[in-house]
Amino acid sequence: MAKEVISILVDNHSGVLTRISSLFGRRGFNIDSLTVSTTDKPEVSRITIVVNDDEKVLKQIILQTARLEETRNIFVLNPANSLYRELLLLKVAADKSNRSELREIGGIYKAKIIDLSPGSMVFELTGEPDKIDAFLKMMEDFEILEMCRTGITAIERGGLSEHLS
Repeated sequence: MAKEVISILVDNHSGVLTRISSLFGRRGFNIDSLTVSTTDKPEVSRITIVVNDDEKVLKQIILQTARLEETRNIFVLNPANSLYRELLLLKVAADKSNRSELREIGGIYKAKIIDLSPGSMVFELTGEPDKIDAFLKMMEDFEILEMCRTGITAIERGGLSEHLS
């Protein structure tokens, strides 16, 4: 089983995300992460889905999603030719005794401190999933109060993708 990142270009109107996610759910496909946003063309949205399944299941997912009338294009991103990013917001308990250590760890990972209050510190970190995972591993020694993680968003390197032309 391999982790694959699937990019789906769809018509940007209400109900499309529900149709695609329910298609996955009805078929028993598990979604590791899902992000969606409009593209440079307001009438088109990009859905990025990360799945962890075998090749046979992946082909079935692609075929069934491609059949939906709202689907304009669907393709698996090649990791060697793509950029993957996630956003993490992490709230950690902080006081005078641990603020400098937290700030130092955040600095190593280039995380921004976006909020500081007497009892907590909120970090913002953008990067590849492995970077986010490593940062979270370092933060395990501290009291994590809240965490939000977006899931992967991805795009192919270089000029206009062959999938878009």
